[in-house]
Amino acid sequence: MEYRRLGRSGLMVPALSLGTGTFGGVGRLAAWGTTDATEARRLLDICLEAGVSMFDTADVYSLGESERVLGEAIKGRRDKVLISTKATFRFGDGPNDIGSSRQHLLTAIDGSLKRLGTDYIDLFQLHGFDAFTPPEEVLSTLDVLVRAGKIRYVGVSNFSGWHLMKSLGVADRHGFPRYVANQTYYSLIGRDYEWELMPLGLDQGLGAVVWSPLGWGRLTGKIRRGQPKPEVSRLPKTAEFGPPVPDEHVYRVVDAIDEVAKETGKSVSQIALNWLLQRPTVSTLIIGARNEAQLRENLGAVGWSLTKDQIAKLDAASKVTLPYPYWHQRTTFTDRNPPAV
Repeated sequence: MEYRRLGRSGLMVPALSLGTGTFGGVGRLAAWGTTDATEARRLLDICLEAGVSMFDTADVYSLGESERVLGEAIKGRRDKVLISTKATFRFGDGPNDIGSSRQHLLTAIDGSLKRLGTDYIDLFQLHGFDAFTPPEEVLSTLDVLVRAGKIRYVGVSNFSGWHLMKSLGVADRHGFPRYVANQTYYSLIGRDYEWELMPLGLDQGLGAVVWSPLGWGRLTGKIRRGQPKPEVSRLPKTAEFGPPVPDEHVYRVVDAIDEVAKETGKSVSQIALNWLLQRPTVSTLIIGARNEAQLRENLGAVGWSLTKDQIAKLDAASKVTLPYPYWHQRTTFTDRNPPAV
């Protein structure tokens, strides 16, 4: 397994990480999977054997059950794994059970530590941007948690470019911990990350921790032009929570992947993941697995590389018209606004 620096930090992370949204299977996330502690431990065994040592979760996944199941699975080997978790979304019915206030973050971290059965979190990320809590309050709280040894590195998820830059400016001004990770949606059918967040990551030293690298299950090989939608899939039950993508765009990209698959002998999902691993700023891809077969399939995305021609073919098939001001920068002032990739 290849290891990469997490942004501009000193932390090395595997190119692939395991997402544990399938652990627990409680509430609306039951459609993702219902992995129990026994099966989770087996999946972790396979991951560690392959060099995948980072595991991502969040307090809201299965109402805390994902963290609890992951905690059971890492017992006796905490020193061999990196744990990434998140908080900010609503986790309770109280007025302070949401957001990035000092009140909520301190409570959320203690709850995650208890469920995970550990006394520290390797990477903690804000799950979303809280416009009502001043960044000074957020970052000073994270500073306290880092100094207390409860978290080691900090990052964000689902922030816009200006959200990130405002926070980084406050961190630099006051000497608070800088975000080193941006857990972001990025895939062959969702390249919005390249427009602003990738250039920001390059400039400010944030590593992309990519969620849903298979486009919310659309790039698994089960969805193709002229074929019925798969009967066994999380997509129909959870599509409203994921990024929208026109069917024709998916088919165009999968057509191109199929061509590359014939050339490489690799699967659709392996090609989609490998394409991402060639992109700037990408530190790790969070792969998901409902079972051992899916996990082993995704692990086959490393150890080889697409050719430049194959990457160009996939780039062309997945290209979309950029929103303003990016299309203007690319068409009228490219020599001073070069694309990040």
